[in-house]
Parts: sequence; structure tokens; C-alpha cells
Amino acid sequence: MGNTDSKLKFRKAVIQLTTKTQPVEATDDAFWDQFWADTATTVQDVFALVPAAEIRAVREESPSNLATLCYKAVEKLVQGAESGCPSEREKQVVLNCTRILTRILPYIFEDQDWRGFFWSTVPGAGRAGADEEDDGARPLAESLLLAIADLLFCPDFTVHSHRRGGPDSAEDMQSLDSCEYIWEAGVGFAQSPPLNYIHDLNRTELLRLLLTCFSEAMYLPPASDGNVLNPWVTFFCSTENRHTLPLFTSLLNVVCAYDPVGYGIPYNHLLFSDYREQLVEQAVQILIVTLEHESGHAHRAPSPTNTCTHTCAGPHNLFVNYLSRIHREEDYDFVLKGLARLLSNPLTQTYLPNSTKKIQFHQELLVLFWKLCDFNKKFLFFVLKSSDVLDILVPILYYLNDARADQSRVGLMHIGVFILLLLSGERNFGVRLNKPYSLHVPMDIPVFTGTHADLLIVVFHKIITSGHQRLQPLFDCLLTIVVNVSPYLKSLSMVAANKLLHLLEAFSTGWFLFSAAQNHHLVFFLLEAFNNIIQYQFDGNCNLVYAIIRKRSVFHQLANLPTDSASIQKALQRKKKSPDTISRTNSQEMVSMEGSRPAVPAEPGTLKASLVAMPGIDKLTEKSQVSEDGTMVAVPQTDSPGSPEHGPRLQHDHSRSNSCPVQVLSWKSKLPLQTIMRLLQVLVPQVEKICIDKGLTDESEILKFLQHGTLVGLLPVPHPILIRKYQANAGTAVWFRTYMWGVVYLR
Repeated sequence: MGNTDSKLKFRKAVIQLTTKTQPVEATDDAFWDQFWADTATTVQDVFALVPAAEIRAVREESPSNLATLCYKAVEKLVQGAESGCPSEREKQVVLNCTRILTRILPYIFEDQDWRGFFWSTVPGAGRAGADEEDDGARPLAESLLLAIADLLFCPDFTVHSHRRGGPDSAEDMQSLDSCEYIWEAGVGFAQSPPLNYIHDLNRTELLRLLLTCFSEAMYLPPASDGNVLNPWVTFFCSTENRHTLPLFTSLLNVVCAYDPVGYGIPYNHLLFSDYREQLVEQAVQILIVTLEHESGHAHRAPSPTNTCTHTCAGPHNLFVNYLSRIHREEDYDFVLKGLARLLSNPLTQTYLPNSTKKIQFHQELLVLFWKLCDFNKKFLFFVLKSSDVLDILVPILYYLNDARADQSRVGLMHIGVFILLLLSGERNFGVRLNKPYSLHVPMDIPVFTGTHADLLIVVFHKIITSGHQRLQPLFDCLLTIVVNVSPYLKSLSMVAANKLLHLLEAFSTGWFLFSAAQNHHLVFFLLEAFNNIIQYQFDGNCNLVYAIIRKRSVFHQLANLPTDSASIQKALQRKKKSPDTISRTNSQEMVSMEGSRPAVPAEPGTLKASLVAMPGIDKLTEKSQVSEDGTMVAVPQTDSPGSPEHGPRLQHDHSRSNSCPVQVLSWKSKLPLQTIMRLLQVLVPQVEKICIDKGLTDESEILKFLQHGTLVGLLPVPHPILIRKYQANAGTAVWFRTYMWGVVYLR
């Protein structure tokens, strides 16, 4: 009964606030206390009892009352942070104020005139007798953020108490060393405090308010240069907040130590609520939002005149600073294993349907993994040092394959491809891909026996041939990844070899090559990949060599591509008759893996977050040449029209078509066909002779011959290996920010 009673009281207070046209004095405690002192409302109650229309009405009609409500709620949080909330009543007041502010803040942010409100100092808000220099002059936003930080390490409220004395010996909040109260063992902290679901719930509520504060970024118009720092994040992650280190560590450890399957009891997630999951979800969202690039720090080297010490040259954002300084192998191992466990969670197959819990925040985890690799290069090298990188690769390929037909998940496709592009810039990634693939992850791709490289190629083929139209800008990236790893692939399966040749066949049809100015790049990428494998990994790749011999007509057609206007126009006419972008014919689709579901489009009415355009592959990557000792040397950018770096991205508008004979002639003369033509010239007569002599129609005999054959001394001099390494730029920074807030908002 008491709960219904307090809901009525709370609702009555809200109605009074919306109907009062006169300002209510800040000193009228009897009125303001109705909102937090005598009520026990849940966060759901607050959202239900304070409708959006009423918040907007107060904002328009009695702005001073809305301002006082915010100011009083922050004041209560500050008082709670100072006292340490020794009584249950004080804890309840803090939670109520947290919920009210979480509800109201978005309506402050959406109105341009109100945005500065939290950053202004409230007149007379200084504590009695305080000097102007004192905390009294702090903007409301700063007071709120510092109070939240203190409350996140409040004994008996959000952390376990360490006090020795009786119940009266409350710990002094000001002298408390929060590094002793880190929430979970892991990076930099060895003890695992006992689980306490009340603490988890309270932390979750405070983090939700914190995320709401940070979300002001969603309401701001995008800056032209993309270099807008979020003032809430900047302050919270600065030296002003004395809890940055323990809080960063707590958030990271809580995420990486989480095991959604629990104690392995089937259906355990249906029997009891997992408060830890809600906390982990908020924690990972706070991490990805706070780890932001600083303008001037992220992509510009410090000027030679700047001789200050390391401390001021490093990022001012302490979360970024701490992340970049993690260096112990056991910490890297803990983080990598934790992220791999969580990313693989939706892939787990069990014999009992729905018996294991499936997490929903894999997109946030991918952004976190990206930021770890981006801000901590040693972590990236650690990931690539062992086969553990494959525990990240397989879930990413699973998500890419699963989301390929769903337009609402185009952001997930991008982040997955970005991560693989980043990894593919390192030699070790290509080497690791040779490990045999033996997992049975349910994916609707052809069954094959082979390596992780085969899995990658088969999934990429599926994305290109049966994904939706909005994925076309990613084709360049997908094939760049294939080119980057190609010099290291020891033995492709027949399935993967056929898929690559099917792509070449599709991309080298006349209508496709001439229909957009950049389409020929895709052919260049594929030829480069074939050349790398033939020159550097010929011995183990008889399947690919056989596939090239079987499809030799495709290479001859490319070499003899017509470049006169009449032929080009004829090819484009053919395109109008067959509108399908990439034909699925000639690609023998085999049986899909057991237990897999086909990729499906978004449900009608699914919310789609809009994303800014992604920079083209030439902006995303820089070329490096691999020298003989394995080190990489940057190659200066050239703008030769033949190179796939020229021009931003795949396009399909006919206004920018490639139908000018001069253009076609210019890139056709640069097609890297010499190596393949020489291979065909040497091997085709030999294979034909074997077939005639032995009356063979059997593939296995031909493959055996190719396996033992050699082209030493017969091929052109091997070209240097070119790797296109991902490079950060302003365009990708803006893309990540919009994607990240889209994910947080939709969830």
C-alpha cells in the first residue's frame, strides 16, 4: 500500500509543479522535498509519472521552477556525496534525485536556449559564508559530475564498507582512498569483492545518469571539422575528478570479468535477474563514450618547439591516458579473453534451446575493442601475437554475415570491417589466418574444410553477392583486407578459390566496369591478391591455380577489353537489361552449415540510426611496402588513375560513369595481368597435354600435377608486397561518434 501512496504523492507534486505559474522559492523545502524525501519511486515510476509533455510545459511556462528543481536535485546529490549517505533515507533521496535528473536532462539538452544552464553558476548557490574562490562558484554540471563520481565509491551504497568500528563509525568520504574500493579484480587490482546486487543496482542508476549527462553530444549540430569535445566528458575525465583511475579500472574490469553464462546451469538467466548484466552494459557504454580523441592530440604530432614533459604531452583525457598506458601481459590477456568471451556469447550452440543467456551489447564491445587497439598499439601487437586474435575474428565474421541483409545494422557492418582492416595491416594477422578452422559456428555459408582465411573469403563473398545496396561503399575495404593478407595465405580451399574467381568474373563484366568511375578498382584489388599468392605462396595454392586455369577466359577478356565508345555503350545497354548488381549465377551455392539461419532484412519500422558518410579507402589507408627484413616502409601517395587508391569509393550513379574511352584506356594499360598471363602460358598447355595423354577428366590428378609443379624462374620478378594500413582521420572520428551515439540511443 505504501508504494501506491508514495506514487500518488509524487504525481501530486509533479502536477503542482506544472500548474504553478508563480516561481516557487528555492527555500520552500516542504514543496521540493515531495519530489525526493517521502517517496520510494522506481526509475520506471519516474518515467511514467513525469510525462515528456509536462516537462516541456514547465520549461516553456515556468522556467524558473524547472531551474530550481534541477538545482535542488543536484544539491541533494552533493549533500549525499559529502555525508556518505549513512541512513537508508539518505540513500533513497540520492536515488530519487538521480532518477529525476535522468528523466529531465534530455529536455534541457534538446532546447538550444537551455543548453548553457548546467554550465552556468547558480547565483547565491555558493555555500553560506564561502568565498567566491570556493566550490560555491562551480557550474552546476561540475558539481553534479563530482557528486556522481563520489557516490560511485560510497561505502554501503555502491561499494563494500571496510570500516572496523561499530555502525556509527561512518567512513569519511573526503579522506576515502577509492583505489581500495575498485569494483572488480582484473587490471591493476587483485581482490574480487563479493557480489552485492544492491550495489550493482545503485551503480547502474548512477552510471545511467552519467551517460545521460554525456548524451548532450547527441543534441548538438555536427561541427564542420568534427573536433568538438564533449564538455561533460572533458571535465569528468580530467584531474578535477579524483576518482578517474579507480573508476576507469572498475568499468574496464567489470566488463572484462563478466561471464553471462554464469555457473553453467541451463536456464539460470530465466530463474533470476542478472543485475550484473545491466551494470556491464552501462559500463561499456560509459567507456566507449568517454574514450574520445582529443582535437590536436589525436592526429597531430607535437610541434618540435613544444618541449614540455610527457605528462602534459599525453592526452588530457585521463581515461584515454590510462588506457594507453596499460602494459602488463597479464592485463592484456585478461582484457582480450574477456572481450572474446563476450563477443562469442551469441554464437554458443547448446542442445537445449534458449538455455544460455545471450547478451545484446556486442556492438559496444566491438567499439571498445577498436578503441583499445587504436589507443594502445602494444595491445594490438599482443592480440596479433597469438592465435587468440582468431577468437575475435570468428565472432566478427559471424556478425557481418548475420547482418548483411539488414539495412538497420549497416553500422555494425562498418565497425566489423574497420576492425578487420586495422588488423590486416599487420603481417601477423595474415599468418594467423592459416590456422585450420574447426569450430562449428552456425552460419549460413557453404560448408568447407579449410583455414580461417577460407572462412574470411567465403563470408566476404557472401556479403558482396547477397548483402543489401548500402554495403557497396564497403567493397573496397573488404577487398583491401583480402589483398593485405594474400601474401601470407599458404593454402586456399577450392571453395574459397572459386569464390574469389567468381568475384573477379562479376566485377570484370563490361557493364560493371564502365558503369561507375571507380569500379575497376575492385578488379585491380583482386588481381593484386592473385599476384601476391602466385608470387609468394605458389607451392601450397594448387586449388587457386587450378581455378585460375579453369576461368582463364576471364583474364583473356580483361586483356582484350574493348576501349572504343561503341563497345562501351553496348556494354552499358546490357546493364539496363540485367539490373542485378552482381550476378549470383556461376557461383555454385552449396549446402549451408547445420543450425544456421539465413540473414534477414530489418523488420518493417525498425529504427535506423543515420550515419555520416564513411571516408573512401584512399583516406582510410596509407600504403606501406614490406622490405626484405619484414619491416614496413611508407610509400608516398600517387594519383595514378590506375591505382585503386585513386578516387574515393565505389559509386553507382551514371553521371560519374567510366564510359570515356580515354579513361578506360588509361587504367586498362595498368592492369597487372603479366604474372597471371605468364602462368597460363606455361601451365595451360601442360594441363591440356596431361588430359589428352591420360584421358583425364578427374580434378584430383590435375591438382596433384599442379601441387608438384614449379614456376621458379618462369614468372616475372616478384613485385614488392604493398600493405594498405588503416590510418585514423577526422572523417572516421566523426563516423565513430555518430555510430556510437546511434547504438547507445537505440538501445
